[in-house]
Amino acid sequence: MAPIHVLHGQPTPEELATVLAVVSARAAAAQAANAAARAGAGPASPWNDRARRLRTTPKPGLNVWRTSGWAG
Repeated sequence: MAPIHVLHGQPTPEELATVLAVVSARAAAAQAANAAARAGAGPASPWNDRARRLRTTPKPGLNVWRTSGWAG
């Protein structure tokens, strides 16, 4: 990680530590996301979502009783 320089103001040691913790956490999260993307472990596809296969209840409407017995 590149050095960080304070350009304006006089931050307290606590403020500076807070900023460095946030910057370090964001950099680590970005690095982990890049590593996961390279490994092919990206976000799950909606097509692979098991909840999508669950049958939904029929919504009120014309002739809904006919489609209520159809396989989902």
